[in-house]
Amino acid sequence: MAFKYLPTTDQDKKEMLSMLGIDSVDELFDDIPEDVLFKGRLNIPEAMDEPSLVRHISGLAEKNADFSRYVPFLGAGVYQHYIPSVVNHVISRSEFYTAYTPYQPEISQGELQAIFEFQTMICELTGMDVANSSMYDGPTALAEAAALAYGFNDKKKVVVSRAVHPEAREILATYGKGLGFNVVEVGVTNGMTDLEQLKQVVDDDTAAVIVQYPNFLGGIEDLQEIEPIAHQSSKTLFVVSANPLSLGVLKPPGEFGADIVVGDAQPFGIPAQYGGPHCGYFAVTKKLMRRIPGRIVGQTKDEDGRRGFVLTLQAREQHIRREKATSNICSNQALNALAAAVAMTALGKQGVQEMGRLNLQKSHYAKKQLEQVKGISVAFDVPFFNEFVVKLSKPVAEVNRHLLKKNIIGGFDLGRVYPELEGHMLIAVTELRTKAEIDALVSGLEEVHHGE
Repeated sequence: MAFKYLPTTDQDKKEMLSMLGIDSVDELFDDIPEDVLFKGRLNIPEAMDEPSLVRHISGLAEKNADFSRYVPFLGAGVYQHYIPSVVNHVISRSEFYTAYTPYQPEISQGELQAIFEFQTMICELTGMDVANSSMYDGPTALAEAAALAYGFNDKKKVVVSRAVHPEAREILATYGKGLGFNVVEVGVTNGMTDLEQLKQVVDDDTAAVIVQYPNFLGGIEDLQEIEPIAHQSSKTLFVVSANPLSLGVLKPPGEFGADIVVGDAQPFGIPAQYGGPHCGYFAVTKKLMRRIPGRIVGQTKDEDGRRGFVLTLQAREQHIRREKATSNICSNQALNALAAAVAMTALGKQGVQEMGRLNLQKSHYAKKQLEQVKGISVAFDVPFFNEFVVKLSKPVAEVNRHLLKKNIIGGFDLGRVYPELEGHMLIAVTELRTKAEIDALVSGLEEVHHGE
């Protein structure tokens, strides 16, 4: 065979050419003009034998700063959390791992029940009435929430806080350009949404008000203050993007009057895995149930009274008239939703609360220690969950290079997305960080600032 990983033999090739009525593969490209046809040799390495290839790929992989060798304090939307070992065992089972979509309920009861349990737990966490079977990721869910609001009340303005994840705001802007609504951003004061500016921006043409809880800068937004501002205009929807793990210790958005709660289930059972794939969740009040994008799995009974599960309320263009569709989202993240559901089940209500408390305690310990380092100051004096912002007296990139030499992945350089926060670092501390690791971070930051 000419190619090691293509199982076509010379005889196979001869038979295919004979079937096509040609003598050579080159004849397949006769339509390409001679002057543009590439006749040289591609500048790629020679083929390797399998042991050499494995060594080569392993060497490339070892260049990655993975969590087995480096201690991460980088969050900004993707976090290293505890994943119960049972998660990998369940999602690796072939009936889940290879399942594509549960269109046929009679042979998909396990998949459907798993999704149903995910929906149920998301509703419990968020305090909402209905959740869908998951979405691609948190930012997609947020943009879909804006699309739902625009379709629900036909108002053309979507107001979003600049304290919402920058990448989510970029996706929101893309949706707005395509669908025809305008995105208006509200500024940040002391690491929190500027409520005075929010009051001025929200008007009768506002489809939705969107905030993040906790926000991208770590601060826990005052949803009790924001809700009446969002609802001062008739039919305006209050959308909250929430870290689901934080809801183990924080009051859920549903209890503050949120109409839509979205977010990313990555903190539950889903590794950082180079930034994706993730699993977005989408929960709403009962009045919006028939407008929810994607799929909903419902519980029912068969003719013998046995409990069963089916797909229901699929308001997408594959199932209803295109002009009536609420979204063109045609899939969900069933495998990652299963991982999240298994993780939440393994932890239990008490475990989720304990995990949340550990995030609170360890991040506040880190903040307290860093406040004592000369040249470093905590930027915002606000309540936070597991992330907070520090102001450095040296460039963040330089500081992170120093930390990396000590096998520490430093925090996120906020100057990359907030020009006014040049020299500020967003630090994440999860339940997995030990006191020794936090102290090593503090020591590393102390060294780079004082040249010890």
